[in-house]
Amino acid sequence: MRTPWADGPEFVTQCPIRPGGSYTYRFTIQGQEGTLWWHAHSSWLRASVYGALVIYPKQGSSYPFPKPKREVPILLGEWWNANPIDVIREATRTGGSPNVSDAYTINGQPGDLYNCSSNGTTVIPIDSGETSLLRVINAALNQELFFSVAQHKLTVVGADASYLKPFSTSVIMVGPGQTTDVLITADQPPARYYIAAKPYQSAQGAPFDNTTTTAILEYGSPSCSGQCALKKPVMPNLPAFNDTSTATSFSQSLRSLRKVPVPIGIDENLFFTVGLGLNKCPPNFSSSQCQGPNGTRFTASMNNVSFVLPSNFSILQAHHQGIPNVFTTDFPANPPVKFDYTGNVSRSLWQPIPGTRVYKLRYGSEVQIVLQGTNIQTAENHPIHLHGYDFYIIAEGFGNFDPKKDSSKFNLVDPPMRNTVGVPVNGWAVIRFVADNPGVWIMHCHLDVHISWGLAMAFLVENGVGELQSIEPPPSDLPLC
Repeated sequence: MRTPWADGPEFVTQCPIRPGGSYTYRFTIQGQEGTLWWHAHSSWLRASVYGALVIYPKQGSSYPFPKPKREVPILLGEWWNANPIDVIREATRTGGSPNVSDAYTINGQPGDLYNCSSNGTTVIPIDSGETSLLRVINAALNQELFFSVAQHKLTVVGADASYLKPFSTSVIMVGPGQTTDVLITADQPPARYYIAAKPYQSAQGAPFDNTTTTAILEYGSPSCSGQCALKKPVMPNLPAFNDTSTATSFSQSLRSLRKVPVPIGIDENLFFTVGLGLNKCPPNFSSSQCQGPNGTRFTASMNNVSFVLPSNFSILQAHHQGIPNVFTTDFPANPPVKFDYTGNVSRSLWQPIPGTRVYKLRYGSEVQIVLQGTNIQTAENHPIHLHGYDFYIIAEGFGNFDPKKDSSKFNLVDPPMRNTVGVPVNGWAVIRFVADNPGVWIMHCHLDVHISWGLAMAFLVENGVGELQSIEPPPSDLPLC
């Protein structure tokens, strides 16, 4: 709160930390408990620069469930044999889609199903009868993932550092940027069981890394020694890569632990289309620079604006210091043209307008955003992440959002509170929050190839009244451009 200088995205709240330089992120944790994560926010550096950020209950209080015997962070990652920065640079040069990854990883290891697997496969110990808390984080760059443990039920208890009504499932779906806390009890015959993650791919015809990463849940009881430890672990049944119904039933099962204060008096009713686009090949470009479909270049946008990062100042610096010509405040509250968002979209709507535009919010305003997926080029599930805020996901559905019909589906009692929402493939999601954190906050798709193409926008939340409703001054070690 009030320290957007500690948020991190390059050219939004700060200039990047220079090679050999350093910067200390200082912030106060308020009202969050559970699992978050930290990561680089510059180009594709987060492919390998990330880690878990665990927030424990305050001293003297405890979890809203029996304290588990152990807690284990499970970081799901994505691995390229090439330098990931070279991968996105080449895609930017050609205008085509970047090469897909070579493996997924669990805690840095690909597991037993890859040619490059080593003796270092991640092993998670557990004793018969005990319950462990797995803090599952999807740090993959471009892929939503199904996650399961062979022959064990998972009890979901939290997501994105917010507690949930517990429910049992055999599989969870975690989008990039999302975290899910699950309890697992060692109630099976002592043995070794695979923990596995594989892709959920909702975009038809788009290339993706269709492989499976594994770790091992290993019972440590005396009855699982010798032969038991040598036996090949049991594999879980994971959904098919295109199993949208499983992904949907999981996301629709999430509920806050108790009744929550959902904003009701909406001051800002926003409607944002999200999706891909195609730019015509510029006249001065060669065919090798236009390797998207039919000689185009891939792009992406919100409300037909493809987000362009500044290069000399961050947006927050420009706002705070009154520097002109860095951004404009005319990001549209609605798409400039209404159309059949999830039907056959006219090609005249495929080419967005580039710009560094932000949307201004008055301090304390109550905001509703309808995030509407589009069927331009290809429809897919977009994990949309808002910096600086948690929000309530009050509804989601397929097709075009209809305010008359779909408002009846709003959960204003116990919706889940998250910081990243999976907008369903060819569908929509509705989120609400109170704009009580002043600063500049980017909202973007957490599939990093999409943010590279411009699937982002930023909110400029104005200061309120007095010091406690205003941005703190910038720290002295803030990196310079």
